[in-house]
Amino acid sequence: MLSPEPLITISTAAALLLGMSLALVAVVVTTRRDSPILITITGVAVAVMLTAVVVVPVPLPPAVSFPLALLGSAVAVVGGNPFTRDVLRRATAGAVREGEHGGILLRTTREGDAAVREVLLGGTTIGYLERVAATVTILVGFPEGLAVVVALKGIGRFSELASSEARERFIIGTLASLVWACAVAATVRFAVW
Repeated sequence: MLSPEPLITISTAAALLLGMSLALVAVVVTTRRDSPILITITGVAVAVMLTAVVVVPVPLPPAVSFPLALLGSAVAVVGGNPFTRDVLRRATAGAVREGEHGGILLRTTREGDAAVREVLLGGTTIGYLERVAATVTILVGFPEGLAVVVALKGIGRFSELASSEARERFIIGTLASLVWACAVAATVRFAVW
């Protein structure tokens, strides 16, 4: 009969691997088809896994650590997109339309003519890169690197933040994206190290 300690380790490892696997499937599904309910459930599952590894730290064997790190990294990077879109949709109540190139459409008035222009181009791609950088900084134990990520993003986007809609979307999107990536990466970090 197994003693309680190995049984807890095996149960925790299985639960984390299953949880991250299901989270990955859910976020891939939500990148193809919007599902606020599914992304909310996934967010709650990530929060539960993070709480579990913080409250009951269990040393995981290396055979579990590597797959968990890969799954967690994928969930952190890919899952941030639908999570951030859902947060932005809720925050703006659908008032801001998205453009074709990952930006937002804003009405501008120039010399009496009303025009629509897209700002914050490439936001989706930048979000993925931001989450890769955030995930890596957390996993390698260098959370100070998040300041560098935020600073670079702010400097790069500064000229596009003239309108209140762009500033609001930039701040909310950046924070939502980073919170998601950091929560998932912290789950892996606490579980593995």
